[in-house]
Order: sequence, then C-alpha cells, then structure tokens
Amino acid sequence: MKLSLGPLQYFWPRERTLAFYREAADWPLDVIYLGETVCSKRRELGTKDWIELATELAGSGKQVVLSSLSLIEAESELGVLARLVEEGGCWLEANDLSAVQLCRRAGLPFVAGPTLNVYNHHALAMLVEDGLQRWVPGVEQGEQLIRELRDAMLADGRAMPELEVIAWGRLPLSFSARCFTARALDVPKDQCGFRCIDYPDGMPLATREGRSFLRINGIQVQGEEVTDLGPELPALRALGVDLLRIYPQARGCREVVEHFDLARGSLTAPPRLGARNGYWHGEPGMRREHTDAAESAAG
Repeated sequence: MKLSLGPLQYFWPRERTLAFYREAADWPLDVIYLGETVCSKRRELGTKDWIELATELAGSGKQVVLSSLSLIEAESELGVLARLVEEGGCWLEANDLSAVQLCRRAGLPFVAGPTLNVYNHHALAMLVEDGLQRWVPGVEQGEQLIRELRDAMLADGRAMPELEVIAWGRLPLSFSARCFTARALDVPKDQCGFRCIDYPDGMPLATREGRSFLRINGIQVQGEEVTDLGPELPALRALGVDLLRIYPQARGCREVVEHFDLARGSLTAPPRLGARNGYWHGEPGMRREHTDAAESAAG
C-alpha cells in the first residue's frame, strides 16, 4: 500500500510552500500531488513554478502528479489547464471534466480527483477508456459504495484502476463561485487582498452555540474534523485500496506521514489520532470521536 501527499488545499506564502515540499521529498511517500485546486487567484506559485517544482521532486524518486482546479470558471483558467497538460511532463489529477477532455486528446494518463463525480461503474469504465489510471472517490463515498462499484467492474470483465482514498485531512465538502473567506471578512471577492493566506489551515467557523463546525478556505468549505482512516487499514486492504492520501497541514504533517508509514507495514490497526469519518461507514460524516492526541496532530 502506497502513501500519497494530496495537493495543498490552503494558501501559503511562496517560500513556506517551497520549503514544505522540499522537506516532503525526504518523507516516506510514494506520490506527491502539486498545484492549485481551490482558487486561481492564488498565485504565490504560478504555473511555471509548479511545473519546475514537479521536475525537481521527480528527481527524488517519487511519482509527481499535477492537480487541476476543481471549479473552472474562466477562459484563462482553461489556458492554465491546457499548459499543465502540454508542459507538465507527468500525470494530471483531473478535478473537472474539462481536464479529462484535454488529457484524452493529449493521450495523457490521469487521476480522477475527488471532485469528479463517479457514482457507478459505467462512468468509471468510460473514464478508464479515456486514460484514467487512478481513482480518488469523493469524500461522501464510503466502503460499501466503493465495494459495489468495484464488484460491478469485475463482473463486467473490466479491471479496476488504482484506488486511492483520503486517509487523513480535513475533507473538502463543497466549492462555490462565492468566496466565503472574503464574505466573512466583508470584502469584495475581486478585492479580497488574498486574505486566506492569513489562515494556513483554513478559517474556523463555529455555530451560534460556539461549537466548531466547518473550515472556510476561499471558495471551498471543509469539515472541521481532521478525518483519520488509520484504524480502518485492515478493511482498506481487504477492499483493494492501493494508495492512502494524506492532505498537507500547517503543522505536524511529517509526523502524520511517518505514522501511516509505520501503520502500513503492520498487520494491526494503529490507534486513531484524528476523527472518525462517518461517511466511510455509511453514516453522517461529522464525528467528534477522537483521542486527545488528535488535537496536537491536527494542528
């Protein structure tokens, strides 16, 4: 079972981002995803920078995948996407069907990201014909749905692509044309001042009763809980999961990667550090069940 570092969901300063990935090159990871998936206005690193960083990290022996935006709204964003396909020199994580189309035309292998809606084996089989090599199910797709889809693929005589699940991180729940960070700070979206850079793990959102509820991250809304599928490793192996995705976080990311690296080499399930993911079990996603260690690990 491989470990992947998912694309950075937050907006960090340029030097912090570069330092993070250069450190990650020495972590026990097999795959690193690079690129902006949330907001095209985040330009601390431009397209050229991401491509150059991909080339640099590929020298560490890890597979590098460039990730596309999850919500494409402008012609300029399509232009950036086309450049990633044409000049990236590696696989692309397609988070929008326009990315699938460009990869198919170019004959470029791609990963179906978690925002690409795949809910049945017919859709998955079609994407495989287009060049899909790896599938990351959406955050709400749990063990039972994935098992049913896999069994249907095999019953049709089709091979499953690589299966990658989100094992650690705040789940990306939704995307919108509206910038929630700008709205919370009462500034126009087009004059936001890139204020989300002030929130390296997203802006906390509480209920009126003061209970932590969500994280605002530009046009993205995340769950507050840092989900942890570590204790479900035996079930993940039985399901045929090939990769465990760990999303970057501002603090303690190396320790999380090392925790999963030890766990994947063990026959016993590790202790739960983060929150239980209800979605995986076919239940409501939000769960407050976690150990005290989750507070420090989650940052």
